[in-house]
Amino acid sequence: MPKVSLDMPMELKTDLERHVGDAGKFVSLADAIRTACRKMLDHLDDVDLRAGRRGGEA
Repeated sequence: MPKVSLDMPMELKTDLERHVGDAGKFVSLADAIRTACRKMLDHLDDVDLRAGRRGGEA
C-alpha cells in the first residue's frame, strides 16, 4: 500500500483522534483518514451523477 504524507491542522488531528482506539470507531488514525477519503469520494461520485457528469471512473 502506498504511503502518503500530509500536513494537517492540529485541531483536525485532535478531532479525528477522539474517534480512534478502544472506545472509538476506528482502530488507527490512518484508518479514520482512509474511511473519510472513501466517504468523500463516494459523495463526490453521487454529486457528479446528479449533475449529469460521469462520476466514479478512474
